[in-house]
Amino acid sequence: MKIVFAGTPEFAVPSLRVACERAEVVAVYTQPDRPAGRGRALTPPPVKQEALQRGIEVRQPETLRDPEVQAELRVLEPDLIVTAAYGLILPKKVLKISRLGCWNVHGSLLPRWRGAAPIQRAIEAGDAETGVCLMQMEAGLDTGPVLLSEATAIGADETSGELYERLAEIGANVLAQGLDMLVAGMPPQPRSQSEIGVTHAAKIEKAEARLDWNESAEVLARKVRAFQPWPVAEATLAGERARIHAAKALAAHAEAAPGTVVAANRDGIDVACGDGVLRLLMLQREGGRAVPAADYLNARRGQL
Repeated sequence: MKIVFAGTPEFAVPSLRVACERAEVVAVYTQPDRPAGRGRALTPPPVKQEALQRGIEVRQPETLRDPEVQAELRVLEPDLIVTAAYGLILPKKVLKISRLGCWNVHGSLLPRWRGAAPIQRAIEAGDAETGVCLMQMEAGLDTGPVLLSEATAIGADETSGELYERLAEIGANVLAQGLDMLVAGMPPQPRSQSEIGVTHAAKIEKAEARLDWNESAEVLARKVRAFQPWPVAEATLAGERARIHAAKALAAHAEAAPGTVVAANRDGIDVACGDGVLRLLMLQREGGRAVPAADYLNARRGQL
């Protein structure tokens, strides 16, 4: 079986490895190299690095809507196209190129969290569980029938980065099951998504990371976890802007105005919120590095 694999970030790498173990991956499509790091040097995406190590041809078109790009894909004559966090829309003409259509490894339990940022939005919303769906792609945004799925509980203190790594492995496992069934002549049967419970996981914008102390401590704690490791929550603390890398909501009530520091010690910095108290555990000053609350307090001795 010939597969064309399309993916970009680290999330897609375990799925690419699974595809290589079970079929002939004739080409890998990934987004163009982008500037990264402090030097802003052009950096190849993780999927490209994995593909090159395996000697697989890599293609990096800016769009798949170009007829020439589509013609080049058609020449490969893939039996199946597999995508995982590719980041580009597959037009209808591309969806029809492969004999078995297109499968997508999606990091949520559809129809909940269709869209670009399902992992972060699940944590931000306080979902108790999430998972991965192997979906048959169609023209709509993550609206296609589900082939297989696997659920997992979201840890009480789990960040988006930690959940991302777990779901990447779960996604590879679900894809492996699907490909094994396909090769055995018993392809997974599609089941239509319910029209009940549809939610959209909008792309994360950097401005969302700004914490508003008028919100509840529970909501802010979830945002800190959801926006770790990017874009990282930030807030004004006693007149200084700081990035908040870790925090937790306390079962406490403060009479002080939202944004007021009500306690500060080695255990953390407690800030009054619209409802409850948020304890800041790991902070970063502008131009500095992330440090525990005790070290942050030492650097701002007498200012909190």
